[in-house]
Amino acid sequence: MRASKKRKRKPSPLPTRSNRLVSLLWGRGRPVTLAVLTALVLLSAWCAVWHSTGVREYIFTFGDYEVTPQKVEITPLPDWIHTDIRSEVFRNASLDGPLSIMDEDLAERVAGAFSLHPWVAKVRRVTKHHPARLVVELDYRRPVCMVEVPNGLLPVDAWGVLLPVADFSPVEASRYPRLVDIKTVPVGTVGECWGDARVIGGAEIAAALREAWAELKLSQIVPSAPLATSVGEASTYTLLTRGGTRIRWGRAPSTSAPGELPAADKVARLKEYVTRHGTLEGREGPQELDVHSLPVSSRPKL
Repeated sequence: MRASKKRKRKPSPLPTRSNRLVSLLWGRGRPVTLAVLTALVLLSAWCAVWHSTGVREYIFTFGDYEVTPQKVEITPLPDWIHTDIRSEVFRNASLDGPLSIMDEDLAERVAGAFSLHPWVAKVRRVTKHHPARLVVELDYRRPVCMVEVPNGLLPVDAWGVLLPVADFSPVEASRYPRLVDIKTVPVGTVGECWGDARVIGGAEIAAALREAWAELKLSQIVPSAPLATSVGEASTYTLLTRGGTRIRWGRAPSTSAPGELPAADKVARLKEYVTRHGTLEGREGPQELDVHSLPVSSRPKL
Protein backbone atom coordinates (compact mmCIF):
# COMPACT_ATOMS: atom_id res chain seq x y z
CA MET A 1 0.00 0.00 0.00
CA ARG A 2 1.13 3.42 -0.77
CA ALA A 3 1.53 5.69 2.08
CA SER A 4 -1.18 8.27 2.16
CA LYS A 5 -0.13 11.75 1.26
CA LYS A 6 0.00 14.21 4.12
CA ARG A 7 -2.27 17.11 3.72
CA LYS A 8 -0.56 20.47 3.91
CA ARG A 9 -2.08 22.84 6.49
CA LYS A 10 -3.28 26.01 4.91
CA PRO A 11 -1.87 29.14 6.51
CA SER A 12 -4.37 31.18 8.47
CA PRO A 13 -5.50 34.27 6.62
CA LEU A 14 -3.75 37.54 7.58
CA PRO A 15 -5.85 39.75 9.83
CA THR A 16 -7.55 42.55 8.03
CA ARG A 17 -7.52 46.17 9.21
CA SER A 18 -11.03 45.80 10.51
CA ASN A 19 -10.03 42.68 12.41
CA ARG A 20 -7.11 44.50 13.98
CA LEU A 21 -9.34 47.41 14.94
CA VAL A 22 -11.88 45.02 16.51
CA SER A 23 -9.05 43.36 18.39
CA LEU A 24 -7.81 46.69 19.72
CA LEU A 25 -11.26 47.80 20.82
CA TRP A 26 -12.75 44.55 22.14
CA GLY A 27 -9.91 42.11 22.23
CA ARG A 28 -6.79 41.81 24.32
CA GLY A 29 -5.52 45.26 23.33
CA ARG A 30 -8.57 47.03 24.63
CA PRO A 31 -7.08 48.20 28.00
CA VAL A 32 -4.03 49.68 26.29
CA THR A 33 -6.13 51.33 23.60
CA LEU A 34 -8.49 52.88 26.13
CA ALA A 35 -5.56 54.19 28.14
CA VAL A 36 -3.97 55.81 25.08
CA LEU A 37 -7.26 57.36 23.96
CA THR A 38 -7.93 58.69 27.45
CA ALA A 39 -4.47 60.25 27.58
CA LEU A 40 -4.98 61.89 24.18
CA VAL A 41 -8.35 63.33 25.22
CA LEU A 42 -6.93 64.70 28.46
CA LEU A 43 -3.92 66.18 26.62
CA SER A 44 -6.16 67.87 24.07
CA ALA A 45 -8.38 69.28 26.79
CA TRP A 46 -5.36 70.57 28.71
CA CYS A 47 -3.94 72.25 25.61
CA ALA A 48 -7.26 73.97 24.98
CA VAL A 49 -7.43 75.22 28.57
CA TRP A 50 -3.74 76.20 28.50
CA HIS A 51 -4.16 78.54 25.56
CA SER A 52 -7.70 79.82 26.05
CA THR A 53 -8.10 80.64 29.74
CA GLY A 54 -4.75 82.19 30.61
CA VAL A 55 -3.42 79.25 32.63
CA ARG A 56 -0.08 79.53 30.84
CA GLU A 57 0.16 83.22 31.63
CA TYR A 58 -0.80 82.57 35.25
CA ILE A 59 1.85 79.93 35.76
CA PHE A 60 4.62 81.84 33.99
CA THR A 61 3.83 85.09 35.81
CA PHE A 62 3.66 83.57 39.26
CA GLY A 63 6.41 83.23 41.81
CA ASP A 64 9.77 82.40 40.26
CA TYR A 65 8.73 83.69 36.82
CA GLU A 66 6.89 86.93 37.58
CA VAL A 67 8.77 90.20 36.96
CA THR A 68 7.86 93.27 38.99
CA PRO A 69 9.63 96.65 39.14
CA GLN A 70 11.25 95.56 42.39
CA LYS A 71 12.88 92.65 40.57
CA VAL A 72 14.56 94.88 37.98
CA GLU A 73 18.13 95.93 38.77
CA ILE A 74 19.52 98.96 36.93
CA THR A 75 22.96 100.53 36.82
CA PRO A 76 23.38 102.63 40.00
CA LEU A 77 22.24 106.22 39.52
CA PRO A 78 24.86 108.99 39.53
CA ASP A 79 24.68 111.83 42.05
CA TRP A 80 22.98 114.26 39.67
CA ILE A 81 19.90 112.07 39.08
CA HIS A 82 17.25 112.15 41.81
CA THR A 83 14.43 110.60 39.79
CA ASP A 84 13.23 107.03 40.38
CA ILE A 85 13.93 106.02 36.78
CA ARG A 86 12.84 102.42 37.22
CA SER A 87 9.40 103.32 38.55
CA GLU A 88 8.90 106.00 35.88
CA VAL A 89 9.77 103.59 33.09
CA PHE A 90 7.32 100.95 34.32
CA ARG A 91 4.60 103.55 34.82
CA ASN A 92 5.01 105.45 31.55
CA ALA A 93 5.89 102.66 29.10
CA SER A 94 2.90 100.32 29.57
CA LEU A 95 4.95 97.76 31.47
CA ASP A 96 2.47 97.60 34.34
CA GLY A 97 0.82 94.35 33.20
CA PRO A 98 1.95 90.84 34.16
CA LEU A 99 5.50 90.23 32.95
CA SER A 100 7.34 86.94 32.90
CA ILE A 101 10.90 85.94 32.20
CA MET A 102 9.37 83.29 29.93
CA ASP A 103 8.20 86.00 27.52
CA GLU A 104 10.51 85.76 24.51
CA ASP A 105 10.41 89.50 23.78
CA LEU A 106 10.69 90.68 27.39
CA ALA A 107 14.30 91.90 27.13
CA GLU A 108 13.54 93.85 23.94
CA ARG A 109 10.42 95.42 25.45
CA VAL A 110 12.22 96.48 28.61
CA ALA A 111 15.21 97.83 26.65
CA GLY A 112 12.88 99.88 24.45
CA ALA A 113 11.05 101.28 27.47
CA PHE A 114 14.25 102.37 29.22
CA SER A 115 15.68 103.91 26.04
CA LEU A 116 12.78 106.40 26.01
CA HIS A 117 13.65 107.87 29.40
CA PRO A 118 15.34 111.30 29.06
CA TRP A 119 18.09 110.43 31.53
CA VAL A 120 19.10 107.30 29.60
CA ALA A 121 21.72 107.82 26.90
CA LYS A 122 22.04 104.14 25.96
CA VAL A 123 20.73 100.73 27.00
CA ARG A 124 23.75 98.46 26.88
CA ARG A 125 22.13 95.16 27.74
CA VAL A 126 19.11 93.52 29.40
CA THR A 127 19.54 90.03 30.82
CA LYS A 128 16.96 87.65 32.31
CA HIS A 129 17.65 85.48 35.34
CA HIS A 130 15.82 82.79 37.33
CA PRO A 131 14.27 83.17 39.87
CA ALA A 132 12.61 86.15 38.19
CA ARG A 133 15.09 89.01 37.91
CA LEU A 134 16.14 91.45 35.19
CA VAL A 135 19.48 93.25 35.04
CA VAL A 136 19.45 96.41 32.92
CA GLU A 137 22.82 97.99 32.10
CA LEU A 138 22.49 101.70 31.29
CA ASP A 139 24.59 104.69 30.28
CA TYR A 140 23.22 107.91 31.77
CA ARG A 141 23.29 111.41 30.38
CA ARG A 142 25.39 113.90 32.31
CA PRO A 143 24.45 117.58 32.63
CA VAL A 144 27.25 119.97 31.64
CA CYS A 145 25.60 123.40 31.66
CA MET A 146 22.45 125.42 32.21
CA VAL A 147 20.99 127.38 29.32
CA GLU A 148 19.56 130.69 30.45
CA VAL A 149 16.04 131.30 29.13
CA PRO A 150 13.47 133.97 30.07
CA ASN A 151 11.70 131.65 32.51
CA GLY A 152 14.76 130.17 34.19
CA LEU A 153 17.50 127.66 33.47
CA LEU A 154 17.31 124.51 31.34
CA PRO A 155 19.94 121.76 31.76
CA VAL A 156 21.61 120.11 28.75
CA ASP A 157 24.26 117.45 28.27
CA ALA A 158 27.41 117.67 26.15
CA TRP A 159 25.39 117.04 22.95
CA GLY A 160 22.81 119.71 23.65
CA VAL A 161 20.13 117.24 24.78
CA LEU A 162 17.52 118.79 27.07
CA LEU A 163 17.40 117.14 30.49
CA PRO A 164 14.69 116.98 33.20
CA VAL A 165 14.55 120.26 35.12
CA ALA A 166 12.92 118.76 38.22
CA ASP A 167 16.14 117.02 39.25
CA PHE A 168 17.92 120.33 39.93
CA SER A 169 17.37 122.61 42.87
CA PRO A 170 18.33 126.30 42.46
CA VAL A 171 21.50 125.67 44.44
CA GLU A 172 22.46 122.68 42.27
CA ALA A 173 21.72 124.58 39.07
CA SER A 174 23.99 127.44 40.18
CA ARG A 175 27.00 125.11 40.26
CA TYR A 176 26.92 124.46 36.52
CA PRO A 177 28.34 126.64 33.74
CA ARG A 178 25.72 129.03 32.40
CA LEU A 179 25.17 129.49 28.66
CA VAL A 180 23.60 132.89 27.96
CA ASP A 181 22.31 134.93 25.02
CA ILE A 182 20.41 132.00 23.50
CA LYS A 183 17.33 133.27 21.69
CA THR A 184 15.88 129.94 20.60
CA VAL A 185 13.69 127.44 22.43
CA PRO A 186 14.08 123.63 22.32
CA VAL A 187 12.59 122.15 19.16
CA GLY A 188 11.76 118.89 20.90
CA THR A 189 10.84 117.59 24.33
CA VAL A 190 12.95 116.51 27.28
CA GLY A 191 15.44 113.88 26.14
CA GLU A 192 15.82 115.41 22.65
CA CYS A 193 18.43 117.76 21.20
CA TRP A 194 17.80 121.49 21.61
CA GLY A 195 18.18 122.06 17.88
CA ASP A 196 20.46 125.12 18.04
CA ALA A 197 24.11 124.81 16.95
CA ARG A 198 25.10 127.52 19.42
CA VAL A 199 23.64 125.51 22.30
CA ILE A 200 25.51 122.40 21.17
CA GLY A 201 28.78 124.33 20.82
CA GLY A 202 28.35 125.97 24.23
CA ALA A 203 27.60 122.58 25.80
CA GLU A 204 30.79 121.15 24.27
CA ILE A 205 32.84 123.97 25.80
CA ALA A 206 31.17 123.48 29.17
CA ALA A 207 32.02 119.76 29.02
CA ALA A 208 35.67 120.58 28.24
CA LEU A 209 35.79 122.96 31.23
CA ARG A 210 33.83 120.77 33.61
CA GLU A 211 36.74 119.93 35.97
CA ALA A 212 38.31 123.40 35.79
CA TRP A 213 35.20 125.60 35.89
CA ALA A 214 35.23 126.27 39.65
CA GLU A 215 39.03 126.47 39.81
CA LEU A 216 39.11 129.17 37.12
CA LYS A 217 36.18 130.99 38.76
CA LEU A 218 34.23 131.19 35.53
CA SER A 219 30.60 132.29 35.41
CA GLN A 220 29.22 132.34 31.84
CA ILE A 221 29.66 131.15 28.27
CA VAL A 222 28.59 133.73 25.69
CA PRO A 223 28.18 132.78 22.00
CA SER A 224 28.63 135.27 19.21
CA ALA A 225 26.21 135.65 16.33
CA PRO A 226 26.85 132.92 13.72
CA LEU A 227 29.52 133.93 11.21
CA ALA A 228 29.54 132.77 7.59
CA THR A 229 32.56 130.60 6.72
CA SER A 230 33.65 128.52 3.76
CA VAL A 231 32.10 125.44 5.40
CA GLY A 232 28.93 127.11 6.66
CA GLU A 233 27.95 129.20 9.65
CA ALA A 234 29.87 128.95 12.94
CA SER A 235 29.92 130.83 16.22
CA THR A 236 32.79 131.83 18.43
CA TYR A 237 32.50 131.94 22.20
CA THR A 238 33.62 134.18 25.04
CA LEU A 239 34.02 133.11 28.67
CA LEU A 240 33.25 135.48 31.54
CA THR A 241 34.80 135.16 34.98
CA ARG A 242 33.07 136.04 38.24
CA GLY A 243 35.26 139.14 38.42
CA GLY A 244 34.30 140.34 34.94
CA THR A 245 37.29 139.25 32.83
CA ARG A 246 36.41 138.30 29.25
CA ILE A 247 38.24 135.36 27.65
CA ARG A 248 38.11 134.86 23.91
CA TRP A 249 37.72 131.12 23.63
CA GLY A 250 37.13 130.73 19.89
CA ARG A 251 35.13 127.98 18.23
CA ALA A 252 33.42 124.95 19.74
CA PRO A 253 35.58 121.81 20.12
CA SER A 254 33.73 119.96 17.35
CA THR A 255 34.53 122.64 14.77
CA SER A 256 37.91 123.17 13.21
CA ALA A 257 39.69 126.18 11.76
CA PRO A 258 43.30 126.99 10.89
CA GLY A 259 45.24 127.89 14.02
CA GLU A 260 42.48 126.75 16.39
CA LEU A 261 43.82 125.06 19.51
CA PRO A 262 42.24 121.85 20.84
CA ALA A 263 39.96 122.44 23.81
CA ALA A 264 42.29 120.56 26.16
CA ASP A 265 45.16 122.88 25.25
CA LYS A 266 43.01 125.95 25.87
CA VAL A 267 42.03 124.70 29.31
CA ALA A 268 45.67 123.91 30.11
CA ARG A 269 46.75 127.42 29.09
CA LEU A 270 44.13 129.05 31.30
CA LYS A 271 45.15 126.91 34.26
CA GLU A 272 48.79 127.75 33.62
CA TYR A 273 47.92 131.46 33.59
CA VAL A 274 46.22 131.13 36.98
CA THR A 275 49.22 129.23 38.33
CA ARG A 276 51.54 132.06 37.28
CA HIS A 277 49.32 135.01 38.18
CA GLY A 278 47.03 133.59 40.84
CA THR A 279 43.90 134.71 39.01
CA LEU A 280 42.45 135.43 35.60
CA GLU A 281 41.72 138.99 36.68
CA GLY A 282 44.18 141.77 35.96
CA ARG A 283 46.08 143.78 38.54
CA GLU A 284 43.63 146.63 38.14
CA GLY A 285 40.53 144.51 37.76
CA PRO A 286 38.81 142.80 34.82
CA GLN A 287 40.83 142.28 31.66
CA GLU A 288 40.57 140.56 28.28
CA LEU A 289 42.40 137.31 27.53
CA ASP A 290 42.75 135.52 24.21
CA VAL A 291 43.47 131.78 24.11
CA HIS A 292 42.10 130.95 20.68
CA SER A 293 45.55 130.88 19.07
CA LEU A 294 49.23 130.93 20.01
CA PRO A 295 50.50 132.64 22.04
CA VAL A 296 48.15 133.57 24.89
CA SER A 297 47.88 137.35 24.99
CA SER A 298 46.27 139.72 27.44
CA ARG A 299 45.38 143.38 27.70
CA PRO A 300 43.46 145.52 30.17
CA LYS A 301 39.71 145.46 29.64
CA LEU A 302 38.38 148.75 28.31
